[in-house]
Amino acid sequence: MLTRVNLASNLSRSLPPIFVTKSSQQQTQPNLRLMGTLCTGTRSPAVIMSRKGVVNMAQPKRQKTLRVENMNPHVRTMEYAVRGPIVQRAVQLDHEIREGAKKPFPDIIKCNIGDAHAMGQKPLTFLRQVIALCTYPSLLEDPSFPEDAKKRAKRILEGCGGHSIGAYSESTGVEVIRHDVTEYIKKRDGGIPSDPGAIMLSAGASESIRAVLKMLVSGEGKTRAGIMIPIPQYPLYSATLAEFDAVQVDYFLNESKNWSLDVSELERSVNEARKHCSPRAICIINPGNPTGQVLTRQNIEEIIKFAHRENLFIVADEVYQDNVYAEGAEFHSFKKVLSELGEEYADQELASFHSTSKGYMGECGMRGGYCELVNIDPDVKAMLFKLVSAKLCPTVTGQAVMDVVVNPPQEGEPSYAQFLKEKKFVLSSLAEKAKLVADGFNSVEGVTCNAVMGAMYSFPQIHLTKKAIKAAEAQNMAPDAFYATHFLEEAGVCIVPGSGFGQREGTFHFRMTILPPVDKIKEVMDRFKKFHTGFMAKYKD
Repeated sequence: MLTRVNLASNLSRSLPPIFVTKSSQQQTQPNLRLMGTLCTGTRSPAVIMSRKGVVNMAQPKRQKTLRVENMNPHVRTMEYAVRGPIVQRAVQLDHEIREGAKKPFPDIIKCNIGDAHAMGQKPLTFLRQVIALCTYPSLLEDPSFPEDAKKRAKRILEGCGGHSIGAYSESTGVEVIRHDVTEYIKKRDGGIPSDPGAIMLSAGASESIRAVLKMLVSGEGKTRAGIMIPIPQYPLYSATLAEFDAVQVDYFLNESKNWSLDVSELERSVNEARKHCSPRAICIINPGNPTGQVLTRQNIEEIIKFAHRENLFIVADEVYQDNVYAEGAEFHSFKKVLSELGEEYADQELASFHSTSKGYMGECGMRGGYCELVNIDPDVKAMLFKLVSAKLCPTVTGQAVMDVVVNPPQEGEPSYAQFLKEKKFVLSSLAEKAKLVADGFNSVEGVTCNAVMGAMYSFPQIHLTKKAIKAAEAQNMAPDAFYATHFLEEAGVCIVPGSGFGQREGTFHFRMTILPPVDKIKEVMDRFKKFHTGFMAKYKD
């Protein structure tokens, strides 16, 4: 016998009428007929009688097409410690404090990332004036803007389609800006020529670094491309190599010699790598991130000769070239040193990179950068430019910022004095904080820190006890991550564990920026000393 169930209720809910076969002998497993189709209670769609007598049809749950287990495995293996779980927890704690939660510290001090403006650094007046003029050209009629800023803005706009930074540029960037980049390089390197056709503007240095690395990746098995990177390294490199399925070939910086680079270590690294892959390139970060070292000219010469001897492409990350603080230290570009080594090395391939995000500018969010290609096969360069053309073009606002960086006010121009004052203030403050931090760490028992010669970071080593290491292992955490988590939870300071950058086995470090204002850095060091003393006492062997 068929009995109709809740016809009106189901029709009002746009559901079809449902009939239930009643049987005095079978109450536990009714047969169901839906719109003339006979179903059983064990099949889909399932029919469930609610207490109100309304029949709900529960369709089987459709699996997501894209799931973690079937996604790109190389993306799954990527890690980027600078924005890892400790940073996410810092954001959560910050929200809790803002909502009135009581913590053993008044605020969260984020020392995890090289984001100068987020740490309180003020934008450079001239740079922002030029960008404002480019963004809203009607301001070119405003007499409150200096003429040198207007001159640069007009030049940039004349190079843009429709005289607007809202138009696409060439895939490698606005031509006049690329010309300005070559003039900057030529002046920096003592007159060594630079070609606008070898310049590729990008959305920060990261995008052009990734593009060049992608060009280097090929092969399978023992022919699979290996890329040599320093340890410790900036996680952009390890993350990118994981994404591209290239072999990461580690070479260790020498902590006992102020994070210098020993050629014997390079030779060990490349020889070991050749047993299982085909080394194609060596990446250098100078000044160093996270280690803050500045390579000597002799060291750079040794690296170039090694790369030439081993037939390796050089990837020179030089985004901190303005950030040199240590007495006697000096930035030497790889291009300049290579050019001065003579004809024997004239065929050495090199890609070097600069950015608007670091230096004294700190314009991270503007996403401006460039790559200069040296001694690159013309056909390969064409393929690289084809690759970047798929992204249409880098942000033109970022390109405009890059133009101001490479073409700042000159002596005699109206904005020169103020620009120079602001630039010197930023760099002198960074130099003061670099010394303050290194000295502060070295004054604490169980901590050693090399001089912060350049860049924006300290990378101290923490000498953890066996008890602390065992406690970390019990929580399935790297010991330095365990330490950094406690530092955040107990003192409100966010740092990045050294394990996110790589380090020699058995050593533990963390990276901390020197970007907060001087008074905040002093507070950070006070919080650190108190925390570290308590932590080491708690986990004393």
